[in-house]
Amino acid sequence: MTSSQIELRSNALSLAVAPLGAEMQYLRTNAGDDLLWHGDGTYWTGRAPVLFPIVGRAVDDTVAVGAHSSTMAQHGFARRSVFTPEEHTDTMCRHVLKDTAESRDAYPFAFALRITHRLDGATLHVTAEVTNEDSQPMPFGFGFHPAFCWPLSHTQGAAHHVTLAAGGSPDMRGLDDGLLRPDPVSGPFVEGDLEIKEDLFTKGALVFPNATDALRYGPRNGPALAFEFHNLPDLALWRPTGAPFLCVEPWHGTASYVGDGPQIAQRPNSITLAPKASVQFGYSVTYQT
Repeated sequence: MTSSQIELRSNALSLAVAPLGAEMQYLRTNAGDDLLWHGDGTYWTGRAPVLFPIVGRAVDDTVAVGAHSSTMAQHGFARRSVFTPEEHTDTMCRHVLKDTAESRDAYPFAFALRITHRLDGATLHVTAEVTNEDSQPMPFGFGFHPAFCWPLSHTQGAAHHVTLAAGGSPDMRGLDDGLLRPDPVSGPFVEGDLEIKEDLFTKGALVFPNATDALRYGPRNGPALAFEFHNLPDLALWRPTGAPFLCVEPWHGTASYVGDGPQIAQRPNSITLAPKASVQFGYSVTYQT
């Protein structure tokens, strides 16, 4: 938490957003119950990073656009970049990240990435707008990586489930040192339901390409979080062993496949945005009691 973070409040929730990464620092009910993981480095220092201009790892941590090649860490550089506050009310704030000389060394484009957080009663809305301010087509991936408390407060030890609104049993991709195996495998959802257990993530995150546009997280009865996703077809779930949180990650794009080349435009589910064009992504999460 920093003195420059922005704090929002509705009649049901309170929220703080820091300029570093435009990352949420807390999300609480007005009764004081934390919904968002607090970033204890024992497990993971993140809380809700923004993933841009790639999602996941690249082979050898190397990306390319045409003949331009550079190193890029997992999930890109936006999460480690300082955003500028652009607009702020009691219930909404918007931060913007624009290209710099340093960013263009890694990613050779003029761009603007705007992240908006808005509270509406018991619902948090998070939206992103990516604008290509360059004269060339701009390939990228985008995603959100929020971590929510596991278990949720006042759940009295009840088993927690992730339930897909569309039901079904989506295939997943296995991971090999952070890279996706190209062949789909059967996923652990049974008729749209997955119980979150201690041993579920021993091999890393569970990645489900083109999985869902809505889900519910929590016990079958009692407090829960209901999610809706916009233009974010890929889903990842992740929880380090023993950690008191679950990451519910909606993405547009994923890590590279094992053996892929470095071109960003050829990464799975990558977007190529025309010059001067914009595209939006978003999710909402509603606290249900």
